[in-house]
Amino acid sequence: MKLKIYIYISLCYFSVVLISCKKESQLSLQKVEATTIPINPDIVEDSSIKAFLSPYKSNVDKEMDSILAFTPRSLTKKDSKYNTAIGNMMADAVFEMANPIFKSRTGYSFNAVLLNHGGIRSSLSEGAITTRTAYQIMPFENEVVVVELSGKQMKEMFSYLEYGKAHPISGIQITLDKDGKLKEALIQGQTVLDNETYFIATSDYLQKGGDSMTFLEKPVSILNLDYKIRNLLIDYFKKKDTIAPVRDNRFTKDQE
Repeated sequence: MKLKIYIYISLCYFSVVLISCKKESQLSLQKVEATTIPINPDIVEDSSIKAFLSPYKSNVDKEMDSILAFTPRSLTKKDSKYNTAIGNMMADAVFEMANPIFKSRTGYSFNAVLLNHGGIRSSLSEGAITTRTAYQIMPFENEVVVVELSGKQMKEMFSYLEYGKAHPISGIQITLDKDGKLKEALIQGQTVLDNETYFIATSDYLQKGGDSMTFLEKPVSILNLDYKIRNLLIDYFKKKDTIAPVRDNRFTKDQE
């Protein structure tokens, strides 16, 4: 008799547990409420939190203000219409630092570099170049990707660049005629062939169609190097003692 009662109680217990689990599994989110907490100068500083964070801030500031290189003059992306010293420096840095990585993984070198004028977010001030400088120039998390483009896509790229904005390029030479029309476009000094493909290093942002560079969206192939452009600049600055890029003839227009 006692055994029957025990079995009965056990069955009741497990039945209740199963019913409870079934009910809980049917629970779903009904509503989310949020409150806006404005951040403004009226907020009173918490001295205990500031004291707690102070040593961490000191370490971060020490790292950010560490001197990596030197530049003898200030550079901005407004220095010239067709190519700027700072833009040339960024494109050349990507070529120098990223090409060996691509070659080690694929056995090929890429042919050129294309970045965007709007991606240069700060000038390069005369004097010391620090880690903070790299963050100011490139505050985004953009990474280097290498796309393989057909001859047709390359010509679409040249048509885009024909508008005459100083997008950072390396390995590319563009000449506009007096009327601003594309006169000549070369890759590593050679004319682009329709039946060839070309490896172009750019950013993941541009590859996804950023700045209306839709010709990069559907490449023949693509390889992400997992190398942030900001980190690349930091490595480039560490490698160099003096950063003194110049404007050159990689993008020019015939004189009137």
